[in-house]
Amino acid sequence: MKFQIEDVTVYFPYDHIYPEQYSYMIELKRTLDAKGHCLLEMPTGTGKTIALLSLITSYSLSKPQSPMKLIYCTRTVHEMEKTLAELKILHNYQIKHLGPQARILAIGLSSRKNLCVNPTVVAAENRDSVDAGCRKLTASWVRALAEENTDVTTCEFFESYEKAASAAVLPPGVYTLQELRAFGKEKGWCPYFLARHMVQFANVVVYSYQYLLDPKVAGIISKEMQKESVVVFDEAHNIDNVCIEALSVSVRRQTLEGATRNLSRISQEIDRFKATDTSILRAEYNRLVEGLALRGNLPITDNWLSNPALPDDILKEAVPGNIRRAEHFLHVLRRLVQYLSGRLDTENVEKESPVGFVASISSHAGIDQKTLKFCYDRLHSLMLTLEITDTDEFLHIQTICDFATLVGTYGRGFSTIIEPFDERMPHIPDPVLQLSCHDASLAIKPVFDRFQSVVITSGTLSPIDLYPRLLNFHPVVSRSFTMSLTRDCICPMVLTRGSDQLPVSTKFDMRSDPGVVRNYGKLLLEMVSVVPDGIVCFFVSYSYMDGIINTWNDTGILKEIMQHKLVFIETQDVVETTLALDNYRRACDCGRGAVFFSVARGKVAEGIDFDRHYGRLVIMIGVPFQYTLSKILLARLEYLRDTFQIKEGDFLTFDALRQAAQCVGRVIRSKADYGMMIFADKRYSRHDKRSKLPSWILSHLQDANLNLSTDMALHIAREFLKKMAQPYDKTGSSDKKTLLSQEELEKLGDRSMHEMSY
Repeated sequence: MKFQIEDVTVYFPYDHIYPEQYSYMIELKRTLDAKGHCLLEMPTGTGKTIALLSLITSYSLSKPQSPMKLIYCTRTVHEMEKTLAELKILHNYQIKHLGPQARILAIGLSSRKNLCVNPTVVAAENRDSVDAGCRKLTASWVRALAEENTDVTTCEFFESYEKAASAAVLPPGVYTLQELRAFGKEKGWCPYFLARHMVQFANVVVYSYQYLLDPKVAGIISKEMQKESVVVFDEAHNIDNVCIEALSVSVRRQTLEGATRNLSRISQEIDRFKATDTSILRAEYNRLVEGLALRGNLPITDNWLSNPALPDDILKEAVPGNIRRAEHFLHVLRRLVQYLSGRLDTENVEKESPVGFVASISSHAGIDQKTLKFCYDRLHSLMLTLEITDTDEFLHIQTICDFATLVGTYGRGFSTIIEPFDERMPHIPDPVLQLSCHDASLAIKPVFDRFQSVVITSGTLSPIDLYPRLLNFHPVVSRSFTMSLTRDCICPMVLTRGSDQLPVSTKFDMRSDPGVVRNYGKLLLEMVSVVPDGIVCFFVSYSYMDGIINTWNDTGILKEIMQHKLVFIETQDVVETTLALDNYRRACDCGRGAVFFSVARGKVAEGIDFDRHYGRLVIMIGVPFQYTLSKILLARLEYLRDTFQIKEGDFLTFDALRQAAQCVGRVIRSKADYGMMIFADKRYSRHDKRSKLPSWILSHLQDANLNLSTDMALHIAREFLKKMAQPYDKTGSSDKKTLLSQEELEKLGDRSMHEMSY
């Protein structure tokens, strides 16, 4: 359908639109008009992605004199592919109506692991090995050597891409990762470098959060993006954690041992160059004297990772004299590794500010702050000079230089914390030194400053007023939408006690109580006998899930559950979990029914949909608080309290309830779907906890469902399933429309214009 929102003609590729999609587009347009940032919470399963894509591409088409670029950030490759598939449908619809003028170029960009078509390189097991395999064939010095010596292997795909030069372009269209690979194979060009080159010309780019938020990657991939861009962070409920991880570094014993090996290897390489060709090392020294950290514009293949500090914080001056010579720099790194090894030999937890830590390095190892700041750039320069291609072997020394650069650059918003062992396993010595970032606004500030509009959207952004404080920005629009439904197809319940009237909770003093464990087991047992198809059960942690399943197994509850449905369990192994999920789906498909045990904050809770018969009920056992004795969390809470006046309790509750909402939100993925959600913990009945759930869940949570025992919940489940079995009208009644046709939308638009004029 085609409709007007003020001066913009919106092209929407479906015959009907949800009222909340229309409202979402209006708010989005207000943001684009104001050239500001916004926060929009939209319920899951209401077509958020297509609403975003339709409005932003139509807005760009309506203003051909100032075209806008859309940078769409997703968390996973699966979400990236889904977004590009939606965009393809929309693009075909726009071409049908507007002809060739609507043509755009849209590409997905991912790592070499997902885009490489060279069979020898892509066979490596992890991403770092694939990157290193690529460098071994494409680095400028390897290619120069290959011209003289035909025995040196290079990458045929990259060579033919280079030969094509300016002719190597992607014709307009929407390309998923698979289509990019197919295009590359057909032309004989490297799809990864082709995509990297085309990013600056594309109208729509879909890639991972890290490509904008992690300075190491953003410095290479995203530095050419123009200011007139709209950045969308989809599924952004955990965006503060992504920002913090981008600027945090952990150093363990293994890291230091690996770094020592790396330094020996670098030392051998330096000796080899001294023996064969000293001019290269001398040229590097002279370049550093002149103040150039890197030699001008590097070939795209030589560019490794960028500086881990944010662009505005990188020193624009010459490398200090004491690390210009390669062997002097090595000596500094050896002293630094030795100092860090000494710090890890501790039996107590130590917490220090970066300023104190740098002062300590200076007095004990004789390395000053400025030298630390330049460690990363100096290592990068040295690796290029020594023509090292197997970068995956040098990750340890790279981590040490990351750490040095960040600790030397930032004084505020960080802590260095040394823990001699994991508190949950105190008998196993596993010392770790962490440079932990506490301020999420640091990593995202360059994005807010640089781009015209940033849209942060998800199904769980409640309470929405906390995000501007955490990320330190001022949104022009901040709005939470509810779900318009023809029937109440969501049934949330709060279960506070078992059928024996004993309260249930995963509070620390109650979680191992045999009565609580038994009541949780009885709840699940009752539900599997009533609810058809799939049931998903989320626990607060892996250790709690293991303990409770063992107890159920010993008491025979698990055996009784398995008489009704098969049981599958998420583990920390990705392959095992994928296999368990596949078999869970097969059990649901064939009518046997299944229960899937999973963990809040795990892979399944974040990215797997249990739509239709794969999830008719979700049980959230307990409130998924973070491990509150974690030293890093305590340091972050202290920083949030002092800097942003966010109370510890408020942040912990907000964080736990967004995870709980994320878990239960897996069950509804469209309006034709239906499902029940049971919050099984007495703490959910408290208003301060419950009020932090998204409004689209709260609007269906009736007062009668707030304080239930197992038998009452069972009765409500039976009634709900009976009601869902009745036929219903998908478009809704005249007073409560949930699907709008073009005529109804035009009437709605006229009415709102009429109201605005009065």
